[in-house]
Amino acid sequence: MKDCDDILGIDGPLARTLPGFAPRAEQLEMARCVAQALAALEPLVIEAGTGTGKTFAYLVPALLSRRHAIISTGTRTLQDQLYHRDLPAVSAAIGRPVKIALLKGRANYLCKHRLALASAERSLPFPGAEGGALDKVVDWSLRTRGGDISELGDLPENHPVWPAVTSTRENCLGTDCPQFNECHVVAARRAAQAADIVIVNHHLLLADLALKEGGFGDLLPGTEALILDEAHQVPEIAAQFFGANLSARQILSLVRDVNAELRAAHVGSAALDASLRALEELVGEFRRELPRGEKRIDWGALSATAIERLAEIESHLEALREALEASGSSSAGIGHCVSRAVELAARCAQLRTADEESGVRWIEAYAQGWTLQFTPFEIASRLQQFIEAQACAWIFTSATLAVGEDFSHFTQRIGVPDARTVHIDSPFDYRRQALLYLPESMSDPADPAHAHHVMQAAWPLLEAAGGRAFILFTSHRALADGAAWLKQKATRNLFPVLIQGEAPREQLLRRFRELGNAVLLGTGSFWEGVDVKGQALSLVVIDKLPFASPDDPVLAARLEAIRRHGGNPFFEYQLPQAVLALKQGVGRLIRDAGDAGVVMICDPRLMTRRYGSIFIQSLPPMPVTTNLREAVAMLERVTSQP
Repeated sequence: MKDCDDILGIDGPLARTLPGFAPRAEQLEMARCVAQALAALEPLVIEAGTGTGKTFAYLVPALLSRRHAIISTGTRTLQDQLYHRDLPAVSAAIGRPVKIALLKGRANYLCKHRLALASAERSLPFPGAEGGALDKVVDWSLRTRGGDISELGDLPENHPVWPAVTSTRENCLGTDCPQFNECHVVAARRAAQAADIVIVNHHLLLADLALKEGGFGDLLPGTEALILDEAHQVPEIAAQFFGANLSARQILSLVRDVNAELRAAHVGSAALDASLRALEELVGEFRRELPRGEKRIDWGALSATAIERLAEIESHLEALREALEASGSSSAGIGHCVSRAVELAARCAQLRTADEESGVRWIEAYAQGWTLQFTPFEIASRLQQFIEAQACAWIFTSATLAVGEDFSHFTQRIGVPDARTVHIDSPFDYRRQALLYLPESMSDPADPAHAHHVMQAAWPLLEAAGGRAFILFTSHRALADGAAWLKQKATRNLFPVLIQGEAPREQLLRRFRELGNAVLLGTGSFWEGVDVKGQALSLVVIDKLPFASPDDPVLAARLEAIRRHGGNPFFEYQLPQAVLALKQGVGRLIRDAGDAGVVMICDPRLMTRRYGSIFIQSLPPMPVTTNLREAVAMLERVTSQP
C-alpha cells in the first residue's frame, strides 16, 4: 500500500504526471505530520513556510486516509483552485477517485424565488436593475445547472443586481419556499453531503458552526477530518459569527421584500405602507447622525438622537410585524417576512443592551449605509466546544501562525491550547534569494511626513529595480501620501504606477503582472493572498510595523478587556498580531525557487526597541543590512539576470 513517501517522492506518480512538480523534503515532512493527525483523529497546528507545497502536503494524506473530509480555505479563489485543479489532479495521479463537492455561501447561488420576484417587480427601482443586467440573469438562469453566479462572466460578482436575485440567511424561505425542490443551494448542500471531500471557505464553515443554518442540514455529521488552510484568518472570522449585527442593508432588504411579497399576494394596508415608509426614513436618519465618510465608530460616541433612532427602528420593526400579521395573508413569503422583522427587532434590542464586559459594540459607517456590530472578546471556549464535540482530526495550517517558534497566541485564540504544533521552514534559500534592508535615519512612524520619507528612502531602490515593486502601507492615509509623492516625482516615464483604489484589486494585479516593471502601492488586502512570481516583483517596501490602529474602537475595547483581567495587552495581543501581519507582507516577495529581491522595512523600531528582535526572528532567515549600496547592488544583480 502506497504512503506519502511513495506519492511525493522523486519517483512517485506526482513527479511522473504533474508538470512542474518537484519533490521537497519540507512537503514530505508536512504530509507525514498530517497523516499522523488523520490516523489518530487529533488536532494539529502546522506552520509551513512559503514554497512548502502545503496544498499537496495535506491533499495526499487526506486522499490516502480515505476519510470523509472538509477542506476550508480563506478565499473563494483558493476554493476554486482546489476544486477545479489541485484535487482532481492529485486524485487522478495517485489513482484514488473520490466524489468532490464545492460548496459556497448561499449569496453565491441564484435564488429562483427572488429572481421571480425581481422579474415581476421591474417597476420597482432596485440597485442593478438598470442596463439590462436583470435580463442577462434571467437568460442565464434558463441555462445554468449549478446556479453559481461566477458562471455569468458578463456580470462581476460585486454587481448590484446580485443581492436582488440571491438569498441571505435572513431572507431565505427555507422549506417554505415554492422553489425549494429546485433550489441551487439545496442541491449544492445535498451534493456536499454525498461527497467524500467537500471544499468550503471559512465564512461558510464558521456560519455553519455558529448559526446552524436551518433547513439545510449540518456539514459536520460524518466528517472525520477538517483541514483549514489559511488558518490565520479563523479567529477574526469566528468572532464575526459568534457576535451579532444589524445593518441598513438588512432592514432595507426586508422593506423591499415585503413590498414584493405584498404585491405578489395582492395584499396591502395603510398601516403597512406607513411602517415601511417609516423604516426607510429611520435608516437614513440614523446614517445622518453618524460622521461623514467610511469609518469605524465607537458605540459610546453615538449621540442621544442616534440612540433614539435605534429605539424607533426597533419599535417600527415590531409595528411592521403586527401589520403583516394583521393582513391575514397565508403567503409563505409574507410569513417569512414576519419572522425576519421579529429577528431584526430582537437583534436591535440585543445590540442596544449588550454586556460591555463580554464584548465590544461598534458601528461601521459607509457612504450610504451602516452596520451595528457586537464582537465578543473571547471565542476560544466556543470553538473548543465545537472541536471537542466532533470526533475528527482538526488540522490548521498557514504560512503565518507562530511568533518565532511560539504558537500559543494562535492556539489559545482558537481553543486548542494543547494541540500538537509543528513549524516547517520554507524550502527557499532566503540567504541567497533575499536581503532585508533596514534604512538608517528613518523618521518616527508617527511623523506626519513619514510616508514621504519612506518614498524618498525607497527611490534609489525603485530606480535600481526599474520598478518591479510593491509598496505596502499600513493605512489608507499613508497610501495617499505615498501616491502623491510619486506623482510629483513624475515617474510615469520610468515605470508604470498602479495605486489601490484606482481599479479593482484583481485588475491591478493582472496589470502588474502583464507590465513586468510596475510599482504598485497598496494597503490592507495586498498584504496577503497575492502571488506574483518572477522578476515582475523584485522589491517589497513596507512603510512601518503593522500594529493595528489604536483609534479602532474594537481594538481599544479588546485591549482594555485584557488589561482588566490583569494581562499585558501589548505583548499578549498587539505584538503577536503585528508579527503575523508583517510575516504576511514580507511573504509577498519570494514565491518561487527562482525569485530573488529585497525587502525594505522603513520602521526604526526594528532596531531601537527591544521587541524589534522578535519581528526579525519571526521572518525568514535572510541577511540583514543597513547599507543602501548593498540593497541597490542586490537589485541590480536580480534585474540584470535574463
